[in-house]
Amino acid sequence: MSGESTAASRQEPQQVPPLGTLLVDTGHRNQVGEFRGVSGPYWSLRPVCGGTEWEAEPADVRALEPMERLRAETARCNARSAGRIL
Repeated sequence: MSGESTAASRQEPQQVPPLGTLLVDTGHRNQVGEFRGVSGPYWSLRPVCGGTEWEAEPADVRALEPMERLRAETARCNARSAGRIL
């Protein structure tokens, strides 16, 4: 039964999201990233507080839950106010 709940809870995006959309890469330690575009079969994501982009399998990417979104947006605002990102 646990396999069913895992499959049901995994939200696979059906289409390419708009640029700047915050997503979770479940194949990359559940890292939150900002969608930057498509690179072949992969999606390019960038850490919300700046850093090197990485490529993610679209099937491993899901939308953020409300608390994850709040944490990511707060982290981005703090990084911006500290001058770590523009």
